[in-house]
Amino acid sequence: MMRLFPLFLVPLLLLAGCAVPSGDTSPNIILVITDDQGYGDFGFTGNPILRTPNLDQLATESIQVNPFYVSPVCAPTRASLMTGRYNYRTRVVDTWVGRAMMEPDEITVAELLRDAGYATGIFGKWHLGDNYPMRPQDQGFEEALVHRGGGIGQPSDPPGGEGAYTDPILLRNGKLEQMTGYCTDIYFDEARRWMETEHAAGRPFFAYIAANAPHSPYHDVPEDLYAYYAGQDLSPARFPQEAGHPLPEENDPDRLARIFAMIDNIDDNMGRLTAWLDESGLAENTMVLFIVDNGPNTRRYVAGMQGMKAGVHEGGIRSPLLVRWPARLTPGRLDDHISAHIDLMPTMLDAAGVALPDDRAIDGQSLLPALLGEEVDQGDRMLVLQTHRGNAPDRYHHVSVRTPRWKLVNGSGFGLEALPEGGPAFELYDMLEDPYALTDLAAERADVVEDLTARYDAWFDDVSSTRPDNYAPPRIHVGTPRENPTVLTRQDWRFIQGGWRRNAQGFWLLDVRGEGTYDVLVRFDPSDKPLTARLRADEMEYSVEAATGEGVVQYEGISLPAGPIRLEVSLEEPDLARGPHQVEITHRLD
Repeated sequence: MMRLFPLFLVPLLLLAGCAVPSGDTSPNIILVITDDQGYGDFGFTGNPILRTPNLDQLATESIQVNPFYVSPVCAPTRASLMTGRYNYRTRVVDTWVGRAMMEPDEITVAELLRDAGYATGIFGKWHLGDNYPMRPQDQGFEEALVHRGGGIGQPSDPPGGEGAYTDPILLRNGKLEQMTGYCTDIYFDEARRWMETEHAAGRPFFAYIAANAPHSPYHDVPEDLYAYYAGQDLSPARFPQEAGHPLPEENDPDRLARIFAMIDNIDDNMGRLTAWLDESGLAENTMVLFIVDNGPNTRRYVAGMQGMKAGVHEGGIRSPLLVRWPARLTPGRLDDHISAHIDLMPTMLDAAGVALPDDRAIDGQSLLPALLGEEVDQGDRMLVLQTHRGNAPDRYHHVSVRTPRWKLVNGSGFGLEALPEGGPAFELYDMLEDPYALTDLAAERADVVEDLTARYDAWFDDVSSTRPDNYAPPRIHVGTPRENPTVLTRQDWRFIQGGWRRNAQGFWLLDVRGEGTYDVLVRFDPSDKPLTARLRADEMEYSVEAATGEGVVQYEGISLPAGPIRLEVSLEEPDLARGPHQVEITHRLD
């Protein structure tokens, strides 16, 4: 196959000046990302059981970029690919409890393409804020058909749509809509119909198709596909283990069958998408990009690499990147360099001939010259992939630092909010000589560890100083005509204790923008005892009594102070206080 060379360390001003390499019309752009599908969940990466013929075909028609890195969990990856910036610049530090809301002042690829005349649409998972001014339609998407939160089956589900992968209730441009069909089919079908409409109107389009499959829960999967995989031998011994890190001796075959069924369904949708592009004559000048958002959601085949989702070893942060654009790109491989999610925004903008914003640091670099076959030098580029639980990052905690040759990693634990006592326990791998990262050279090459640690320190200080209050969460606006009512869920509360558990407690940071009165509806799990629902908005307090078995209370005609407030609802029983499931705030306009 052809050998291409990468572009790295290109000055920002040169990138901003890049244009489409020919006089052709601007290309359509389709970015597809799946949720918790790992590097090894494809035939073209060596999986012998999972059926992905359409993605395998797409791989042969694309340039396969390798190695390509993503964050260990989903919201940070999505913030980076939308902005071309490390997620720590965007206020997105985690996946839940108010830590996955992106700063509204971030400039997204959708905003820039929209302003350049593109139609922009998102279909599926956003996961960067459910409320104004952080929703996808607030960040450049003209058409937005999405679910709330980080996935269907979470506390942000709308009433009546809890856990519904089949016939889900989704938000179309901010309005709830009952859908018919399986969620992944809906996203692809709706995206295709929207693209047809925009193409007929003569507009180039940017379609962001972000499936929430194969993310958990696993209760609702395509039954015919599940039956097929449930009949297969899915034991670890069936998967290639001749090189690299061995798989565990046992797995959960029923769970794996369900995950594989969801992935098989994704592949079918990719086949129908590419067939439509071919039949409609759009394929030639449409750039299709395909990635996954992080490692696999179970410890399974990842082509000999180590780890899974939430880990910072290779299996947790590697993704395929397929790029197909027949008008400009010759299929092949772009190997022996490093690239990441932060490179997607500048690459897509470069292809569209749209300048990067000149008022902020962009961490990513356009891959387009390398994809076009230009000989460009990557230099000694450094990528950093770091994410863990907590309100702010912690230096050296749960991080991977990658250069073209070396990988420095401290897998100190995604679930921990701070670096354990004793400091980092760095491992060092020579990725050119040891691509499976089997031999730790940290003791032998202390000089490299010291150099990469110093470079990481400079990076950490830089991203952490993007703004004065860099890790403070953005506030949800209420009382604005852009969103009324405003539905608050546990996805975006700051928890006091318990996270999402039934008896958890938390609060929301709001910015009240509208004068007047408000009605507040509170939904919660009913109790077998009477309780008092107490609402506190800074120093103001309101209470409502709820009878045994009641799961909804309402505060009518209350005042909320203008400006930033801390809002908390506490459900108080004689021996217990807990938070609500959801809170709906309606600004009275009469």
